[in-house]
Amino acid sequence: MIIELSEQQCSELLTATTVGRIGFVQDARVLILPVNFAVSGRDLFVRTTAAGLLGVLTQVPSEVAFEVDGHVPLSRTAWSVLMHGRLSRVPEGEAAAVLPRVSAWAGGDRDLALRFHIESMTGLTVHGDQAQ
Repeated sequence: MIIELSEQQCSELLTATTVGRIGFVQDARVLILPVNFAVSGRDLFVRTTAAGLLGVLTQVPSEVAFEVDGHVPLSRTAWSVLMHGRLSRVPEGEAAAVLPRVSAWAGGDRDLALRFHIESMTGLTVHGDQAQ
């Protein structure tokens, strides 16, 4: 059974994980990159490098998609939240407060803070048939 989630339910699920995927078009191809993030209201924060794909992409604010999901195999349940919005660099004066909030698993010198502002958000949950 597939059930549409309310925006409130979607917002609550964003706090269940710190890993998501950013999708965007570059050179006429769709790219999807995994990222760690932190939630703050209708903003998600990400850490990256200025020379990386997301750093280059955000030299000007860019429209992107952001997807977060989770699943519990034993109970055959899953959920997915899809957001659309603008990805931009956090101003230097605010970056020092944002960077410590995001644990970047990839390590390295990820000193560029990005903000994804949620403009739209939809979500689904799936409950699989327990009889299989």
